[in-house]
Amino acid sequence: MLEKMSAFFEARLEGYDQHMLNNIESAREFYPFTASLLPCSENSRVLDLGCGTGLELEEYFLLCPTAKVTGIDLSEKMLSTLERKFTDKDITLVLGSYFDLPLGEDSFDAAVSVESLHHFTKKEKVPLYSKLYSALKDNGYFILTDYFALSDEEERLHRQTLNSLKSEQGICDNELYHYDTPLTIKHETEALLEAGFSTVEVLNHWGATFTLKAVK
Repeated sequence: MLEKMSAFFEARLEGYDQHMLNNIESAREFYPFTASLLPCSENSRVLDLGCGTGLELEEYFLLCPTAKVTGIDLSEKMLSTLERKFTDKDITLVLGSYFDLPLGEDSFDAAVSVESLHHFTKKEKVPLYSKLYSALKDNGYFILTDYFALSDEEERLHRQTLNSLKSEQGICDNELYHYDTPLTIKHETEALLEAGFSTVEVLNHWGATFTLKAVK
């Protein structure tokens, strides 16, 4: 049965960090790598989309303890866990969907998202990325580490399966449900460029997990 996105993660909080680090291929490599790409000047401002329990932030604060981070997530329990980890850091946590929340204008030096955005279509992502583009300062950038479909056929199959499951379960609302529907790198890049980003570059990959950098 499909579960609403927030309920899915709230139910799996216990052991979540261990699962992500031990069961996701190369996670112990891509979290530190992602953190190393974020700005580390005095009082750098970073936005984290789908911050969860803050695995990428654990690595980032080791490198840049004075950073000012804003984290957005749907799960109240995950945000509470993250808050307990970083009681001595300058971090603002926002409960809600990054699709719905305002992100500000020219507010952040960089943004990051790790293993969060593989649930959405290109059509859904373009408005989000446009909003994110506006939230970044001039020359700001977005680091995306996530897993991707390796072919158009794989991308279509994931989306068709989700639509079939929703139909079978009588789901017809606009709520977010947990089911992985990753885009291809090509379609993800197109979404970022359509949103206004000037360049999109693949910086590294581990199997189907890639790190992209999109520059304003």
